[in-house]
Amino acid sequence: MKSIWLNESKLPEFPELNKDIKTDVLIIGGGIAGILTAYFLHKNGVKYALVEKGRICSGTTGNTTAKITYQHGLIYHKILKSAGLETAKIYLQANKRAFEEYAALSRNIDCDYEIKDNYVYSVNDRELLENEMSALEKIGYKADYCNRTSLPFETAGAVKFPKQAQFNPVKFLSSVAKGMNIYENTFVREMVGNTAVTENGKINAEKVIVTTHFPFINKHGSYFLKLYQHRSYVLALKNAQNVDGMYVDENRKGFSFRNYGDYLLLGGGGHRTGKSGGNWSELRSFAKKYYPDSEEKYFWAAQDCITLDDIPYIGNYSAGTPDLYTACGFGKWGMTGSMLSAMILCDKVMEKQNEFAEIFSPSRSILKPQLFVNGFEAAKNLLTFSTKRCPHLGCALKWNSAERSWDCPCHGSRFSERGEVLDNPANGAKKRDDL
Repeated sequence: MKSIWLNESKLPEFPELNKDIKTDVLIIGGGIAGILTAYFLHKNGVKYALVEKGRICSGTTGNTTAKITYQHGLIYHKILKSAGLETAKIYLQANKRAFEEYAALSRNIDCDYEIKDNYVYSVNDRELLENEMSALEKIGYKADYCNRTSLPFETAGAVKFPKQAQFNPVKFLSSVAKGMNIYENTFVREMVGNTAVTENGKINAEKVIVTTHFPFINKHGSYFLKLYQHRSYVLALKNAQNVDGMYVDENRKGFSFRNYGDYLLLGGGGHRTGKSGGNWSELRSFAKKYYPDSEEKYFWAAQDCITLDDIPYIGNYSAGTPDLYTACGFGKWGMTGSMLSAMILCDKVMEKQNEFAEIFSPSRSILKPQLFVNGFEAAKNLLTFSTKRCPHLGCALKWNSAERSWDCPCHGSRFSERGEVLDNPANGAKKRDDL
């Protein structure tokens, strides 16, 4: 069940850490956020080391649909309403800067980078789209409203951001990561101050950056309240439609579309991790109805961390950790979120001012409606009787029949039938004998 990127691209290999080392900056997590942060530190001559518990790009990065856009659903109306005009403007500027950095880097990298228009559509709610258009006008960005789309079903319309981009993330990172100070198959068992303890060595660092998708250090930051995880599914279809752009439903349970070479990447079937959802069966039913001559070549799943206000957490892990940092909660927009994280975190560890950092601070207010939803889910599942429980904070695990895994509805940890950790924040032993 590898993605098209991991099936059709080759990653460089890096050694396992088998000794004690010292470094100025330790990065824990070898996805796109960690690798790009290491890239900027490397470029600025900062001594760093990056460790990944398995192979780089083997988690969320290798399973993304790889859209590079600063149109993140219908987020600008939401930010304008909840945080004000200035925050909405900064959010747009920051993600546009991240987009431009990809464009500059990709000029010299063979990564199938293509300029494509991006569309956020609604099946039946034109008012939502009009509200977003109004918000964008106030912010000062000119989007286009489309009454019709190239999708094979009727919609209420779409908001279009022209000249966005798509690429192959594994090809991109294969080039970026070459020659960098990376250790693979190096599992951080625990943190003792600024020292990371691995299976075969210790890493002493002045500063530590955690880019493990969901932050795994529980005693700081309250991320178990501030984040939840959402699972989604993808099919790679041959002999399907060329949609000539990138499409996503404004509803998280809707469908997404983009092409890659001869393939149509159809996404959807999503649900909160640990809950039931449509998964691949919903996508296959859709493909059978609208693309009856198509042929399924690959299928895979992805997992996204969602914050309380849909704005990522980038910066100091908590207000009381001046030398510990994190980047997480990119929602379904991990490409620009990861690049932006790398830019902000590099400036932070080098003690430079960053004009975008404040609105992404993990220490901003958590008094949002989603906080109470997350709290309710945690309380409900802590009180649920089950012999199979998540080692992260003890929630009852749910069986995911589509992927044959045990999933945590509280915080999104996942385990194989044999008890191997598939997705964090669970981080103890690699294998749970009680599952």
